[in-house]
Amino acid sequence: MKKVYLAIVSILTAFSVSAQEGGPLTLSGYVDTYYFANLNGVSGPGANLGASGFERIFDHNANSFQVGLAQLMTTYEAGAVTGVIDLTFGNHGDLGNYVWVSGSQTGMAIKQAYLSWAMNDVFSLSAGTFGTNVGYEVIDAPANFNYSLSNLFGNGPFYHTGIKMDVAVSDKFAFMLGVNNGLDSKDDFNKAKGIMAQIYTAPVDGWDVYLNYYASDEGLAGATEKYKWFDITTSYQVTDNFLIGLNAVPYGSLNDGVDTKKWSGAALYLNGSLTEKFGLGVRAERFDNSEGGMYLLDENGDGSAVTSLTLTGNVDITDHLMFKPEVRFDSYSPTSGFQLVDGDGAGKNNQTTIGAAMIFHF
Repeated sequence: MKKVYLAIVSILTAFSVSAQEGGPLTLSGYVDTYYFANLNGVSGPGANLGASGFERIFDHNANSFQVGLAQLMTTYEAGAVTGVIDLTFGNHGDLGNYVWVSGSQTGMAIKQAYLSWAMNDVFSLSAGTFGTNVGYEVIDAPANFNYSLSNLFGNGPFYHTGIKMDVAVSDKFAFMLGVNNGLDSKDDFNKAKGIMAQIYTAPVDGWDVYLNYYASDEGLAGATEKYKWFDITTSYQVTDNFLIGLNAVPYGSLNDGVDTKKWSGAALYLNGSLTEKFGLGVRAERFDNSEGGMYLLDENGDGSAVTSLTLTGNVDITDHLMFKPEVRFDSYSPTSGFQLVDGDGAGKNNQTTIGAAMIFHF
């Protein structure tokens, strides 16, 4: 054991020196912890969730101190090739891999693991497990202004395993094409492959626009389960202190070989810095899954819709420590039955949560 310990110390020491000196090996990561009170009077594991389990993504537990996610990402650059190993641990890490099934649980820790080959100044090839091209928000808490995640994020893909080609035509225009195993899975459970595509353009300075497409047939044993997304992600830096963002799914669908069930949604983001250390952000979202094509369902398994309003503060306590107080209100329109229950077990169709997250990042 002592030899193993000394070997680990030696590796970490070399790793640290390389990262500090700006060598080819770099290390980054974060840990986030949160506490949210649910004003419906429910507590404990899954208290923020409703009938389908997708009423709230990741921050499931109410009135309980929780560690959301611990992440450790290593990047090594060797000439034109970059290797990335992105590991996550904790409740949110397990949820992020919710579809993957294997006899070994070590794979649950892999959020991303891929290589990227810069073939030249224009073409770049990536292969492995990488984050999805769809959506505005990401799993990593330090990268989002709001701490709780949107319904569009929760009802969209998280990651894919496959290969993709990025083509940087200019600073103002680029596109990507890729093929992968499917939705949120490191394995493929049928012969069909997922198709991903993205077009990026910057019409003016400070305005970035991403047009995304994703499609995959997830059907098993000859069944049909074809998903399709058209996703728009855009942000405009109006001033140094004010940003407007938009994520929209004008059309999403699930075809089971008999019917096509559609969904759509949009989220508007208004983020402003009031001082060098403090900012406020508002997210207003409408997600409509009334036809039941995606995960948000009511107690009877029928489709549902939700309108959400989230107000989040961002306090930079130090260069590596963030504090995010947040209040969120969700109002549901279930097709039948109820969406939620209160502390007495009575049905409800809205909830308010209030709390905060502390995030250390490096």
